[in-house]
Amino acid sequence: MALLKTSETEIASQAASAPGCAVSVRNLTKAFGTRKAVDRVSFDLPQGAFLSVFGPNGAGKTTLLRTLAKLTRPTEGSVFIDGIDALDEPDIAREHMGLISHNAMLYPDLTAEENLLFYARLYGVRDPEKRVIELLDAVGLKHRRLDLVRTFSRGMTQRVAIARALINDPSVVLLDEPYSGLDPHAMDVFDQLIESVRADRTFIMVSHDLEKGLSLCSHVLVMAKGRVVAFAPREELDAEEFRALYRSTVGMGVA
Repeated sequence: MALLKTSETEIASQAASAPGCAVSVRNLTKAFGTRKAVDRVSFDLPQGAFLSVFGPNGAGKTTLLRTLAKLTRPTEGSVFIDGIDALDEPDIAREHMGLISHNAMLYPDLTAEENLLFYARLYGVRDPEKRVIELLDAVGLKHRRLDLVRTFSRGMTQRVAIARALINDPSVVLLDEPYSGLDPHAMDVFDQLIESVRADRTFIMVSHDLEKGLSLCSHVLVMAKGRVVAFAPREELDAEEFRALYRSTVGMGVA
């Protein structure tokens, strides 16, 4: 089935009728003065889905992700995470989410272990020491747990950031350009780590890398000027039509 440009009304209707979603977004708007960085965005994702969000600089992708992560409050609209109203109960909603971005959100003068223990205790994780060792082992850094984060490479820092984002065992993981600055080997390691924790989690990833985003996703969303241009499950995409839509709407081609 070809990817269709979907009107805002149709998307909102689909979202409202979809049962059992991990993430439900309804008419989400974020304005900065008179400029709407996110403009009436609506979509639904089932549990276990992987959504790749594409669009040019200034399309509203990162603002959308920050709003979902409860780092900024929307001007209008609603967000439900695992059925929890994220606006009415933001602290509870945060317990269900993890965020991975190009900013690792780690303290460089603390060790990897100290960083993760800080976040584990912040979330009230049971047996935090055990959880931290499990995650450092999972990302292949147990042997560096006592080293300061500032001594780590970009790839190693990103692996600690993955552990940080998973410390509370979130059901929804948000990724904001997570491959930014990684060399090819570090990208491969990152791919393997994401695959190892992908089961039963829902992912939303903002990306400028069309091929990488398409290779990972189960759903695709294209944004331009704060609005949803297209939204569809991956299996319904016609690759060539999608690229044509992407180029014409976003103004970015595929090499």
